[in-house]
Order: sequence, then C-alpha cells, then structure tokens
Amino acid sequence: MPNLKAQYFNLKNLAMLTASLLFFGCASIQSPQGGPKDTEPPKILKMTPENLTRNFNAKKIVIEFDEYFNIKDEFKEFSISPDQETPPILKKRQKRLEITIQDSLEKNTTYTLNFGKAIADVNESNVVKNLSYVFSTGPEIDSLSIAGKVSSSLTGELEKEVTVFILPVERDTLFGKKRPSIYTTTDSAGNYKLNNLREGKYKIYALKENTGGGDKIYQQISDEIGFLKDTIVLKGNLDNINLQTFKELAPTFRVMDRKLNSDGSILLTFNQQLKQPKLTVMEPTAVDVGKYVHFNKRNDTARIWLNDLTFDSAKVAIQDEGKVLETVAFTRAKRDTYQRDLTISDNVNGGKLNPYQRYTLTFPFPVTAADASKIVLLEDSVKRTNFQLLKDSVDFLKYYVTYPWRTKRTYDIKFAAGAFTAIFNTKNKDVTKRFTLDGTDNYGTLLLKVNVPDTSKNYILEFIDEKKNPIQSFSFNKNGNIVFSKYPAGKYFARIIYDENGNGIWDTGNVKAGTQPEKIWYSTDDMSLKANWDREMSITIPPPPKD
Repeated sequence: MPNLKAQYFNLKNLAMLTASLLFFGCASIQSPQGGPKDTEPPKILKMTPENLTRNFNAKKIVIEFDEYFNIKDEFKEFSISPDQETPPILKKRQKRLEITIQDSLEKNTTYTLNFGKAIADVNESNVVKNLSYVFSTGPEIDSLSIAGKVSSSLTGELEKEVTVFILPVERDTLFGKKRPSIYTTTDSAGNYKLNNLREGKYKIYALKENTGGGDKIYQQISDEIGFLKDTIVLKGNLDNINLQTFKELAPTFRVMDRKLNSDGSILLTFNQQLKQPKLTVMEPTAVDVGKYVHFNKRNDTARIWLNDLTFDSAKVAIQDEGKVLETVAFTRAKRDTYQRDLTISDNVNGGKLNPYQRYTLTFPFPVTAADASKIVLLEDSVKRTNFQLLKDSVDFLKYYVTYPWRTKRTYDIKFAAGAFTAIFNTKNKDVTKRFTLDGTDNYGTLLLKVNVPDTSKNYILEFIDEKKNPIQSFSFNKNGNIVFSKYPAGKYFARIIYDENGNGIWDTGNVKAGTQPEKIWYSTDDMSLKANWDREMSITIPPPPKD
C-alpha cells in the first residue's frame, strides 16, 4: 500500500520549494538602479510626408520618435507660418506625433511648422529644440536664410535660449499680443539661423524673456529686447546679422510693488529710477510728521517708517523733481501686530576689516539713540575704551566705530542689549562681533594711462571684477591717468562706455524711438592688482563700433 503520508509531505515540500524559487526569482528581476541620467531628447525616426515635400496636398503629418514624449505648452510654443485662422491640431499616438491641418492652404506657398520647446521626453523632459517641418504647396520651397549671433549689450556675453524672430514690415506687431510665427532660438554659443524664408522686407528682433515667460510676446516691464533699426531686405542668404539685447527703461512711471511689511514699514518698488524723489503722507496728514524715508542707490525702491501706526488707511504721494507721479493707498486692521528685531550687520568680509574702510554698523530700522557705555571693545582680550561711536550724518541706518585698529590683533566688540534703540523703542539683543584688520600689503594700486580716440566725446571707464560687477567708475573726455587705488589683490578688467550724451551713466535703448544702447567696449587686458604692488599700464580706446 502506498505511503500516502510520505507522498503528502513530499508534495508539500515540493510546493514550498517551488514557491520559494518563484519568490526569490521574482525578487531578483527588477528595474536597473542608478546609471547615467538620460540627457538626450527624442530622436526623429520618420516624417510622413517627408520634410521639405513639394506639391504638398496632405491633411495630416506624422512624425515618429524613438521614445515616448509629451506635448508641453502647445499654444505658447507651436506656430505655423503663414498664419492660419484655424491652427493645426497636435495629438500624440504612442511614439507618433500627428498634426492635422484644418484650414485650407494657399497655392504655391512654403509653410513652416515651428514646435519651439513643445516636444520633450516623458522621463527627464529633454526638449527637442528648434524642431520644424517645412513643405510647399507648389513646386518650389523658399530657401533663404538669416543667421548671426545674439549677445548682451551690457556684458558682451553671448546669449543662449533667446528667441530670434522676424516680422514682415507690413505686420510689424512687436507691441501687440500676437506671437511671431517665424522664429528660432539661439544655441549655447549664441548662434541662430532662420531657414526657409521667402524674399521680402522684414524687421528682426531678439527676445530674452524673463523667468516665467515663454509666450514669445514682448513684455517691456520684464523682458530684454534686441533689434536692428533698419529694415532687412531679403533677396539672398544673410549672415552676421548680429543682435544685442538690452532692458528698456519704462516709458511711464508705475509702482511695481507696494506692501505694509510685518514690522510696520512700507515698501515701494518703482519701474523707473527717480532723480529727486520725495514721499509725502497725504492722509492722514499728521502721520507725515516724523516719518523716515530711505531710498536705495538707484532710487527705484523706497522704505518708509511711520511713528504713528494707528491709522486705518493712509495715502502716500510719490514725487520726482517736484511733480506728483502717483498716489498709493494702504490699509491696516486695528488688530494688526508687528514684529521687530533690531539686528546689527557690519562690513567685515571673511573675518577681516578692510584697512581703508571704517568699521560700519548697519541696522534694519532707523536708530533713534545709541549708548556707547553698553559697548565693550576688546583687543586681544584686553578692554579698550578709546573708541568712538559715530552716527552717519545722512543715513539713519548706519553707525561707525572708530579706533586705531592694528594688524595681527583680534578684536571683539560686545554690544549689550539696548546699546541701540530704534523707532517704537525697538532695542538690539546681546551680540558679539569678532574680526581682525586686514594688512595693507594685501591691497594694490593700478596707474592706468588712457588714450581716447576723440577728445570731443565723453567716456566712462568702469573697473569690473571677474563676474563683471562694477567696482569703480571714472568719467573723462581726454587723454590722462586714472588711478585705481587701494583695492584687494585680485583679477580686474575694464570696460569703456561711449557716453554719447555725456550724462555720466550708461543709457539703454528704446525700440519705439529706434535708439540702440550706448556702445560698450571690453578691454581684453588683465588689469589685476597684485598684493602690495603699484602697477602701471596703458590702454588705447578704439573708436566706437558701428551699428
């Protein structure tokens, strides 16, 4: 008789073994982990009908890719030129993009479908850049082109991801709400090329949109623009049509931002730099008494501190050169509370004080009183009393501590609570600042002999750092010497502004007026300062480049 019990246990063990093998086998089959990140956009495998088809009469175009993709911002990115009243419909089918043409096509006309950045892969959103499809309803395809570079008028750097477009002169609608249909974007080297163009007269623009834009419509408030004043007459291929972008000054004054801060101060931001700004509280008039107003260096931002915050609403008039530009209103709730922290900032950099600067304290609120008895200065842990605490004669946010600082000494300045009092009886908390005095031998001087091309013209020389931030500027109109003195050792360069109107600043351009920004020339000479070294060199300024 068969041993049924033994067979049962053998079957049970076999089932358990099989389950275990399946479990561990399945567990070992998984998606690969890590590996290089996908940086390649989808690749085109096939276009039906083929790109550059002549005598085109199809109603649908199919573009096949090697991977799955998404259509992003179709209404911003996709366009057809010439325009159609009823635009084509885009649909994705697996790895295929289907474009259905809804409107009728003109005879003997070259059409260009621009996809911009609309097509990107699913996983990493890698964009197929400058994707286009061209066909002609006649026997010939428009084959003219315009090419060049786009750079920044201020920095001279080549601009990438900038939209370059042309508009027929009879439809020059830069300030309208319609997107251009003939466009391309610059590559990483600032190059662009517009292809498959027909003969004609065009205006050309380069549009650098602010973050969050992308609609290819010029927003004067936020975007940068470049253009050629003269009309392009396109009869053959054009190369070296170079454009420079710039930020226009706003033609009409406007308050960009206004708010009542959590500390009770009022912040105003303008779209223009004011020349002789003034702020007045019109209602209630009593609140205007004793107010504090602080403008930034560009006079395009202002902060107001009011001693009386019991008002329900207030109106502030913004004036420039005696003229009221705008009046803005603020409201507050009676239960509003404010938080104030009187912090102390200084001009110590990397733990070192510049030997050619005063030790400067900066506060976030107007300081109304200071008590030097609550300040302790230690030099190498030894208390010193022969320091002075000085208030800035103009800026109510600054104080200075003067002392015969010495190198190779460590300074600790202890500010006890209440050393400084600001409006609304706001006081600082205990804080200690530590620094050493940087040695003068870490600084250098450059004597620059300048030769100008035309003594009837004005020039501005700006010393800039490696990031092209201006450090110091000089205005002049004749040959002479410029001294760049007592600055930290490091790399410096020079740029020349051809100051056409002699106002001492760089003036930007204006599209409607057809004016370009004032020209800038960057010297290729390295004007670095060496530690504890006086250096001499010369520079010959070339004539300004032509448009």
